[in-house]
Amino acid sequence: MITAADLRPYAGYVLRDAHVPELPNRYAGKVRENYDLADGSRILITTDRLSAFDRILCSIPFKGEVLTQTARFWFERTKDICPNHVISYPDPNVVVGRRLDILPVEIVVRGYLAGTTGTSVLTMYKAGQRTMYGHTLPDGMRDNQRLPEPIITPTSKEFDGGHDAPLTPAEILEKKLLTPGQWEELSALALSLFARGQEMAEARGLIMADTKYEFGTDPEGRIVLADEIHTPDSSRYWRAGTYMSRFEAGERPESFDKDFVRSWVAARCDPYRDEIPSIPEELILGTAAVYIEAFETITGQSFQLPPADAEPVLQRVRRNLRPYFPA
Repeated sequence: MITAADLRPYAGYVLRDAHVPELPNRYAGKVRENYDLADGSRILITTDRLSAFDRILCSIPFKGEVLTQTARFWFERTKDICPNHVISYPDPNVVVGRRLDILPVEIVVRGYLAGTTGTSVLTMYKAGQRTMYGHTLPDGMRDNQRLPEPIITPTSKEFDGGHDAPLTPAEILEKKLLTPGQWEELSALALSLFARGQEMAEARGLIMADTKYEFGTDPEGRIVLADEIHTPDSSRYWRAGTYMSRFEAGERPESFDKDFVRSWVAARCDPYRDEIPSIPEELILGTAAVYIEAFETITGQSFQLPPADAEPVLQRVRRNLRPYFPA
């Protein structure tokens, strides 16, 4: 297993930004940077930036590569269920995909009563709600308990930085966010993808507790899976071997907890208002090791570290994207 000590030579091996001036139509999000090409394709570069509290806290070595390659693993193993946007992978941090019209509903599938955000079923359940997202849950459930069956908990997708809001299927149709046919198809696709993910995770000694999906439509109107799938950032994974004993003891499941940096910062300042203190290198490298462990456990593949004297990540990305530069 790759440890924080193994990663010490790579402390500066990060992709903080992915500005490639030779490429057109740049859009920089919190983690990904996109370029729309004239042929209708989109270059998506996943940086190593770690985002929390509506700001960038730091960059984690290999984070972008882990997310890109984990999504690649799953896209290849679910394309029989749903077509996806992938065209090619010219670089470990880059996917070239078909440009889609993203549907305005984010699909979250949950198999357990879990979560910490205001839109999570656990938060709502503990506040006394039993009917949510068009589903009614029984009384007497405990934190992180398995749901009677997986449920879809859709939210609005706010493109302007606003906060996502819970939706019911009836609201989705009333607001004309999706057509009845689209909602029916999205629901079936999401549940099938989640079932595949849970089955394969179980074979790796993991529980996939919940995950989110983003879908779009192509020029022909087909529904296509976009963004990422079943990565450590988009999915909640628990270790199956210790789940039941920890659940019975009232303890949180053992997970790939990537919130070391977030918790460290929150304990030292108001992260929404104050200047972020300098984050220790050891904390950053420990987080990088967790991302790599997640990749290896989820996929069953070994993560290959580059030579210690490898070229800078941005230089490598630019070199690999040269064929896409306009003539």
